[in-house]
Amino acid sequence: METKIAIQGIKGSFHHQVAQEYFHQNVAVNECLSFEALVDNLLHDKSQLAVMAIENSIAGSIIPNYALIDKNELHITGEYYLDIIQNLMVLNGQKLSEIQEVHSHPMALLQCMDFLKKHPKIKLVEDKDTAETARRIHQKQIKGIAAIASKAAAALYDLTIIAPEIQTVNNNMTRFFIISKDAGDLPKEEINKASLKFELDDTPGSLATVLNVMTNCKLNLTKIQSMPIIETPFQYSFFVDVVFEKYKHYEKAMKVLAIMTNHFKVLGEYKNGKL
Repeated sequence: METKIAIQGIKGSFHHQVAQEYFHQNVAVNECLSFEALVDNLLHDKSQLAVMAIENSIAGSIIPNYALIDKNELHITGEYYLDIIQNLMVLNGQKLSEIQEVHSHPMALLQCMDFLKKHPKIKLVEDKDTAETARRIHQKQIKGIAAIASKAAAALYDLTIIAPEIQTVNNNMTRFFIISKDAGDLPKEEINKASLKFELDDTPGSLATVLNVMTNCKLNLTKIQSMPIIETPFQYSFFVDVVFEKYKHYEKAMKVLAIMTNHFKVLGEYKNGKL
């Protein structure tokens, strides 16, 4: 049976690009309109794996996605870092001077604001998805409207890029998780990164003690994200990422942290996507 990958958005989206680059160019995908729909697609076995954006180097973490992974007992089996390159695209034959509106996802518009400010006569219209906007322009042959999206979307929907790489910050990167209903089966010697979740008692120094354990066990803390626990006001869950050279150091730390913290959970063990 062919492995299907759930993506948020449609073909031509950045999620689709990650699926193609992480797996293979012709990977079969299931398009999902939201991250909740993506999780449901996975839980109901319509897809075997899913690609989920988790943080952006400019905008920060997508906190609800941590909760979706945790609540639904999903597993992180890999990660991928994608350079976000935004392009202004139109129907073939259109010129920049003919464009009256630019449609795209709010984040894409924000990422290209320096370029867009140079064209104050063009109206900015927020849309639900970058690739969906490109597809609609193609399907309805809409003139006078441009989309901001990836090169893949331009190629897929036969649009012309009239202004390439218009993002304000060139080193804009998004981190994606590869998630599954089942834990990964990587050999221990290939695992060098893990995502964890735990809760702490509201006592002085509790978090500092946990961080000291990680340091003493030679773990490099690369990410820490707190999230309020709804049932208990002013109590927090912590989501952390750690990188390590030797799995045995990580194993040692896990045994200690499982005792020191509440509701300790390993969300995933995988290869560091930055290597």
